[in-house]
Amino acid sequence: MSESSISRLMRRATAMDWRTALMIVVALLGVGVLVLLLINLRTADVQRQAALARQSDSYEIMVLAQGFAATAARAEATLGRYVVAGERAVGRDYVEEWNRAGRQLGVLQRRVQGNREQAARSARLRQAYDARGLELAEVAQNTNFGRNEAAYAYFNEARRSPHLAALSRETGAIFDTERALLRRHTDQTRITAIDAAAETRNLAIFGVLLAFGAIALGWLNLRAIRDRAAAAAEADAQRARSVELEAAVAAATAGLQAEARERVAAEEKLRQIQKMEAVGQLTGGIAHDFNNMLAVVLGGLELARRNLPDGASDALRHLDNAGEGANRAAALTRQLLGFARSEALTPEAIEPTELVAGMSVLLDRTLSDGITIETRSEGTRWHVWADRVQLENALLNLAVNARDAMDGRGTMVIASGHVALDGESDGDCAPGDYVSIAVSDTGTGMTPEVMNRVFEPFFTTKPVGKGTGLGLSQIFGFVRQSGGAVRIESTVGAGTTVTMLLPCHAADAVAATAPERVTPRAQLDRGLDILLVEDDPRVLSATLAALEELGHRPIACPDPLAAPRIVAGLRALDLIMTDVLMPGQTGPEMIAGLEPQLDRVAVLYVTGYAGEAEQDRFAGRPVLRKPFTLVALEQALADAIASQAPADTVTP
Repeated sequence: MSESSISRLMRRATAMDWRTALMIVVALLGVGVLVLLLINLRTADVQRQAALARQSDSYEIMVLAQGFAATAARAEATLGRYVVAGERAVGRDYVEEWNRAGRQLGVLQRRVQGNREQAARSARLRQAYDARGLELAEVAQNTNFGRNEAAYAYFNEARRSPHLAALSRETGAIFDTERALLRRHTDQTRITAIDAAAETRNLAIFGVLLAFGAIALGWLNLRAIRDRAAAAAEADAQRARSVELEAAVAAATAGLQAEARERVAAEEKLRQIQKMEAVGQLTGGIAHDFNNMLAVVLGGLELARRNLPDGASDALRHLDNAGEGANRAAALTRQLLGFARSEALTPEAIEPTELVAGMSVLLDRTLSDGITIETRSEGTRWHVWADRVQLENALLNLAVNARDAMDGRGTMVIASGHVALDGESDGDCAPGDYVSIAVSDTGTGMTPEVMNRVFEPFFTTKPVGKGTGLGLSQIFGFVRQSGGAVRIESTVGAGTTVTMLLPCHAADAVAATAPERVTPRAQLDRGLDILLVEDDPRVLSATLAALEELGHRPIACPDPLAAPRIVAGLRALDLIMTDVLMPGQTGPEMIAGLEPQLDRVAVLYVTGYAGEAEQDRFAGRPVLRKPFTLVALEQALADAIASQAPADTVTP
């Protein structure tokens, strides 16, 4: 072999070694880029999970702080009722509410132990709570021993107590601090995501450059070493498959991240809805009680003003001032009711079988794989008239409760059908046809004690942090607002069945022709025979006095269940004036049951709670809002008589 050939072979070997070494370096860099990319994705995911966990802690602490503040306010409102009414049962309710606020404060203190600043605030909040408890205990003790004047004095003094301001200040500080922490955690999560995306983009660009370098080097190797063309092609194919695999991994990761974001958004929205439902129920309950008290106050003031002797200007001035204050309180109460009923229902005709079928995908995603879902239907000819979103939420809540009762493994049955009620076998619903939607599980079941409390707001058997106790109470409120009822059947160790009964929707409703009536104005002038149905004895007494002052002949009925018996025994009855929300039976339910006995009888509803969204419950009959004046009462009576009379017999 010649020297030139040897030199040429040596140069070729050297070139091959250089290309081989460069290929090795490029391969190592590619592996490094892939490893760094995976590490970056993993680190970003860990940081996001940690930030989400901190956000969840902040949410829970904010909910606990608001829950404590709401319970403490409810306890003080209950104490005010105890001071006014002097009923021992109300006093026991106050003690229970105040102790519940203490337990909630204990949970809040445990949750903020990791934050020194928040722990100090919770300690100060505990001190203010204990001091406030001593002040309120003094009020309760004086009321308990019948020292009403002292109790009033202590209660009024306690309203200006610095401990009350401290409670509000420290609770607000804890809430605001957690909200600031939540905002900071959110910013950190966003910044982490941006940084991770930038690092991923840089690594991807570097990887693309490496890929171009590898292609160029391969092309050079193809020109230099033709006998290794097949091996190089195979290497290119392997690299192409690696790129496809990386793309598939990236797509799958992006899908998982998107699903996680949707789940977090849905959970946040659900928590917000539950919180607002709780606030709305609390606000509506307080406003209802205030309206009853204001009705008594305004009625008494107006009667006192009418019976005041001539020349008593000082007393008249004091009565006017008191009336102005009561009217301002009534305006505030109407604002509270507007908040409690801020979202009106949008009912529509719904077929239960189609509703359950449309929710199948949502139920499958929500429930675990260990849950077997069976659906049963008696047909598709029955419809309900309800808000679709509220009904779907109610069914979803029942399914989640069933899943938790079965600990994620068992059989759930969703059945729809038709039930006909005659009114005597069932006291919850008016007689008629109802659609039943039942959710059954094979879980642990409930004891009678638990069943008696399942519809109470904030009552739950789940561990702390696993449930708010508002699911069933929300379902109960929606179903009752839709004119139906909720049934629960449960056996310990065998399972539970929760049934929603909703009125069947009649598409072709025929309006009945109203009978002939005498002139409404003439009826008012000669006085009316009125049945007054009101469960609150103070409101009942004040309204009776107002009706008698207007020249009418009222008959008291403190229990709506006793109304049929009283109506049957009356010789004359022109009008029924009834409260809307009463224990045992609502006003519209009572009127529905009395329809066969109400020939030529007008109806006037009185309420301090129902919102504008509930007008359909009153079937077009007039509604008088609490509190009301004598002028408003007289006008409402005239409207009720006019709405009952045919158009050609009504005089202005």
